[in-house]
Parts: sequence; C-alpha cells; structure tokens
Amino acid sequence: MRTLIVLRHAKAAHVPGLADKERPLTDRGERDAVRVGEEIKALGLAPELVLCSPARRTTRTAELAFPTVETSYERDIYEAYPEELYELVRRLDPDVETLVLCGHNPGVQELALSLVGGELSFRPGAFAVVEVDSPWVDLWPGEGRLVTHWDPKGA
Repeated sequence: MRTLIVLRHAKAAHVPGLADKERPLTDRGERDAVRVGEEIKALGLAPELVLCSPARRTTRTAELAFPTVETSYERDIYEAYPEELYELVRRLDPDVETLVLCGHNPGVQELALSLVGGELSFRPGAFAVVEVDSPWVDLWPGEGRLVTHWDPKGA
C-alpha cells in the first residue's frame, strides 16, 4: 500500500506588481503550513518525498511543513491539470511509500477528487490523505481511498 498526501499551498498574499510565482505566504499561511506538518505527523505519517511546485508559496509551505523531508521541485506542478500530476507521480521510484504532492488549485483538488470521488474543499493549506494499493506506475483515477481530509479553517 502507498500513501499520497495531496496538499494545496497555505494562504498566500496578493501583492500588486508581484509575479504570481513570487507570491509569499501570509502570516496565517506560515502558521497553517507548520500546522500541516504537525497534523500529518499526528496521523502517524512520515513522508519520504515531497513533489513541490517551484512557486514561492508552495516551496515555503513545504519547507515549514516538512523541513527534514527530501523535496523535488517540479515546474510541471505549477498550473498543472490532474493528468499532468498523475504523470509525475507515475514516474516515482517504486520504493517511495509515502509521498506529498504540494501544488495549486484547481489541479490538486481535481487530482484528489479523481482518486477518491465525492466532494472535498481545498482551501489554502488543506490536504487529503489517499491510500492506494497499486504501484505508482499504475495509478489511475478511482483507485484511491480517502483516509482523511484536513482544512485549516475547519480545524
């Protein structure tokens, strides 16, 4: 069994004149990113790898939530559709058992929904923990089981 943690970056600031990729986290976003790491640890999960968009808000979220976990910055996560995210995950080392994918909406929300069905909100800082039986290379829509969903505003 493998575990995929689908994470939307924490709350980012809107700064006039600043490129979208350069948007920083707000103070609340910084606090929520730390809480993400605490919540995942409390669930007994120990990610081995973070696949992360190179945008400033995602990289900071990953740094605060998973400071000791190897992180791979993948430009294809920025503005990705679920199909592109599936392709990234399918290329993973088969020995990775617990993965975090840190990205942006609508891509991360649509990925989680395609894996588990139902309805999940993905406000900034939200994540879904999805278990899958198949190897990463065989990951397809509908193959996941939702373990939990966490939203910083609902916590």
